[in-house]
Amino acid sequence: MSPKSLAPATPTSLDHLRAKIRGAGMRCTAARLLVMQFLVEANGPKTHAEVSEALVVKGFDRATMYRNLIELTECGLVTRVELGDHVWRFELKTPESDGTNHPHFVCVDCGEVMCLSGVKVSVAPSAGHKPPKRFEVTSVLLKGRCGACK
Repeated sequence: MSPKSLAPATPTSLDHLRAKIRGAGMRCTAARLLVMQFLVEANGPKTHAEVSEALVVKGFDRATMYRNLIELTECGLVTRVELGDHVWRFELKTPESDGTNHPHFVCVDCGEVMCLSGVKVSVAPSAGHKPPKRFEVTSVLLKGRCGACK
């Protein structure tokens, strides 16, 4: 029995990421796998520039990284969020976030963006107030100072 057959694929293993990419109907290219792996290890949503800067040493250009981020978003493996600064940030869709949007925190001093995955935020109209018919909360953004900037 090989060692590979003994170890189950963890949600962050390369085998698991390959299966997710293929399961979404896409070819598992080196660039897609690298982007997925980077997003798994990221501590929050990352911009195209941050992804490209981190992965250029692997031999992929900015256009390839952007194209892969968009394709992974379109197939539902990655989500993109805009936090009020007109910059798209990308993050891996996780079982906890599938179907729901978790809130994000942005430090007003250093600009660090963090996911608040373990936080549930409920937005509801106050008593006696009726929201518009098409009222839907799609994202919640909290701003303040992070622990490092306090």
